[in-house]
Amino acid sequence: MRKRATVVPLLALLSLVLPAPATAQPSGTVVSGQARFQILSPTLVRTEYAGDRRFENASTYNVVNRTVPGTAYRSRVEDGWLVITTSALTLRYRVGSGPFRADNLELRTASTTASPWRRVVCATGQLCEAEDQQREGVLVDSEHPGHTGAGFVAGFSYANNGVTATVRATSSGRHRLVVKYANGRGGDGKHENRTLGLSVDGQAPRQIRLPATADWRDWRQVETEIDLSAGEHRIALTRRAADSGNVNVDSLALLTAGQAYPVVRAVDDCRFGTNCEAEHGAPTGAAKIADEHAGFAGTGFVAELVGGTGLRLPISGVPAAGTYPVVLRYANGVGGDGKHEPRTVLVNGQAITVPVTANWATWATTTAQIPLPAGTSDLTITCPDAGCHVNLDTIGISNSSPHLALGGYRRSLDGYTGTSGDPRVTPGLTYRDGWYLLDDTSSALLNGTPRADRGAQPYQDGYVFGYGQNFKAALGDLAALTGGPKLLPRWAYGVWYSEYIDRTAADYRDRILPAFRQHGVPLDVLVVDTDFKAHNTWNGWQMDSSKFPDPQGFLDWVHSEGMHSTLNIHPSIQGTDPDFARAQAIAKGKLAKGSCADCYVFDWADPDQLRAYVELHRSMPTDFWWLDWCCDGSGSSLRGVTPDTWINEQYAKLGGFAFSRGFGSLQAGGYSGSGPLPTGPWAEKRHTLHFTGDTSSTWGAMKATIGYTSGEAVSTGMSAISHDIGGHNDTTGLRGSETYLDNGQLRYTTKLPDDLYARWVQLGAFQPITRLHSNHSDRLPWQYGPAAQASATKFLNLRERLVPYIYTLAEQAHRTGVPVVRPAYVEYPGSPEAYSTVDSEFLLGPDVLVAPITTPGESGETRVWFPPGQWTDYFTGQVYQGNTWATVRAGLDTMPVFLRAGGMLVERSADVAHDVRADSLTVHVTAGASGEFTLYESGRRTWIVQSGDFAFVSGLSKRDWKFVVHHADGSSHVVRAKGAVISLLAPR
Repeated sequence: MRKRATVVPLLALLSLVLPAPATAQPSGTVVSGQARFQILSPTLVRTEYAGDRRFENASTYNVVNRTVPGTAYRSRVEDGWLVITTSALTLRYRVGSGPFRADNLELRTASTTASPWRRVVCATGQLCEAEDQQREGVLVDSEHPGHTGAGFVAGFSYANNGVTATVRATSSGRHRLVVKYANGRGGDGKHENRTLGLSVDGQAPRQIRLPATADWRDWRQVETEIDLSAGEHRIALTRRAADSGNVNVDSLALLTAGQAYPVVRAVDDCRFGTNCEAEHGAPTGAAKIADEHAGFAGTGFVAELVGGTGLRLPISGVPAAGTYPVVLRYANGVGGDGKHEPRTVLVNGQAITVPVTANWATWATTTAQIPLPAGTSDLTITCPDAGCHVNLDTIGISNSSPHLALGGYRRSLDGYTGTSGDPRVTPGLTYRDGWYLLDDTSSALLNGTPRADRGAQPYQDGYVFGYGQNFKAALGDLAALTGGPKLLPRWAYGVWYSEYIDRTAADYRDRILPAFRQHGVPLDVLVVDTDFKAHNTWNGWQMDSSKFPDPQGFLDWVHSEGMHSTLNIHPSIQGTDPDFARAQAIAKGKLAKGSCADCYVFDWADPDQLRAYVELHRSMPTDFWWLDWCCDGSGSSLRGVTPDTWINEQYAKLGGFAFSRGFGSLQAGGYSGSGPLPTGPWAEKRHTLHFTGDTSSTWGAMKATIGYTSGEAVSTGMSAISHDIGGHNDTTGLRGSETYLDNGQLRYTTKLPDDLYARWVQLGAFQPITRLHSNHSDRLPWQYGPAAQASATKFLNLRERLVPYIYTLAEQAHRTGVPVVRPAYVEYPGSPEAYSTVDSEFLLGPDVLVAPITTPGESGETRVWFPPGQWTDYFTGQVYQGNTWATVRAGLDTMPVFLRAGGMLVERSADVAHDVRADSLTVHVTAGASGEFTLYESGRRTWIVQSGDFAFVSGLSKRDWKFVVHHADGSSHVVRAKGAVISLLAPR
């Protein structure tokens, strides 16, 4: 509503020894001076640099297991480089070259060469962009003009939010530290002078004052003096408890007396043989970094390349002077001059013609042969006087493989309308060129304790994934490293009913559940939204006795009907709440005023405040909690732990799993919170069922969930993802079937068009979680016309029958990291169509292809690509050959769902009212194909193997079996049996 795994302990690695450069250890560890490499699998290597030689062996909040079976590898020193080779990758580090950066650490896989680490060190006199440096609890934003680079670091709205820059003083002595900032009216409603803490090399901080500016577009500078020795230092700007924060920081600079604030941006090198992001270079003139057009690699692209502008990129590692291919990835649409024509750019002064592209969201490449000297030099891309009128995305130096993300994630989809393209997401683990760096440097230890400060000494801790096209290996590595996605109770994979509308215990008992039973619709989870609360329906902490006179009795009734229930919570408390005094006492007076009216908020990092918060839940019995963390302002000041993830872990301790938004923090991105925080994607999945927030009820929003679910799953490892089926925010104004009071006025609910409702329920039946939800809008089948009602009833029952299959896939995901819903390229990485169809179809497990219809009408069609093999329509029996396309039509009574030959689909043989152990199971198989499936049921496994004309069942097999055998001609027959060996031949 619009509101505001088992963790595997880390075994000790070898005790630290400081060997000669490049010494292999029995544990799969290679140490080279201050650098340590741990070979964790053929496709995963830990890269750690400790300037003080104190390597970290303890588990972190992200990484719970660094101990894996032994991996074969070779290690040698060759021409001054440490070379580590596994069966899947080669990692090269220049011995004695210091912290990891683009020019001294190289990854090679079968498909590409890359520089995983990017390290920007700002020398005296260089512009140090805040977004290039290490951040804690703050996001990069770009909405206010006047900033340089890609944006600015926004907020500093919570304790321990900060940015730490690595600088290099070129000489010893006194320096001026100048900070460029803006200070308008903050989220706390105040417009006043603000403060931050300034710390150098981990020393005791001092306070710096940032006077108010006219507004957020008014950028000013403030400076202070610091004494530094020559060399590297760490300068941190942090909001401490004594600071007011609520400022934006664009950049900073270390300057000597009389030096002007610089315009030359500090950048890292682009290594020869790799593909580098244009936005990581140094734009000149009016050129800027932008991100408004989709399809780019990295975090953006360089735009506004007009006459007199350009881009400088330092190139290192050129093996010998010569002419080399330079590959530009670009877009060339209609320019600011109104022309759409081939353009000219100058690469090191050489004129290169750039052909047109269809528009600004269409990217292409062009290759130029450019002379380069040996070693290190600058590559410059400049514009003639007439301007370039192109956008530059990547620059490959003898490499044509851009680092293009596959999928992505965000804290929520709140407010998404589906009318302006796909939702903007943050890239995660999976990339088309097959590598990723999981930077764990700033993550706290597993118990939430921040890592020890290392002063001026550099420290890096990251995991280099080099999986090529083996996406299952990448997801398996991620699960082994950070923990598998949470396996929910089996009932959680059934049907959920949720609606933001005032309900009472009597409503559920006497009207709603009887209607489910009367109309033959299953129900497993009853979601009680926020209006159940007394004192304040938003953030009250007692159940309203007029609506729920016997809270425990209500929950007992829920259980007696075979269901489970959850209560909606908002994390603040009114000062007038009857429980406030006790909560404030438990918190030892530390609850602070929030931005909501007369409310107080919690810092969950503080044990007293966390205890006070948890205690508020005790009087409200429920199976688990729905933390609808939207607008209240509670959070966590714990360093190295994402606030969402930290509180979701606490909810998992209360109710088995968290049901919440994820990956970030309200303090670091506002209501929809699209920006990520470093620890969120990796630890979140161990505890959380991800509620993706309040979307609009449109065809576009429905369609977006197709690619979003699988994209989030493979980019983070999160498998349990829950959308509002039907959308939350009404867009149609169609009158619904119920009435309610709104500020004393009688109002009607709204509803979806029948076709949109039916198609959305169809899609939802094949999602990880099937949760009907809305904001005062009808979502129940009997509230719609006959065709839509029949369709929704059919598919909700199908979902309930599929629970044994989906629960098995969820258990597999928990063990292997491969999510329940996945894009086709996970199974078919060599097929280009598997990448181009991610927004129109997906796989449920390895064997079921789902291609929802997302267009209006009682009959619709969709264009389906069939992966290699043979595929049978689950509903019609029609057979399609793999590596082909077909247009598939379906009325509201069916949808395009296909079973792979050799695969098995297991479901209950009969409709049930709620989750129960099935005494009879139906197995769909394809005649003549071989395959196997292991059914998981509450810790026990049943093996089903099909070989030729027979099926073999072992394990928990004392039940009735029904095999539906599909033939290549589209016909089918049924075989019923109880035995362990079953003939699949058609009965005579």
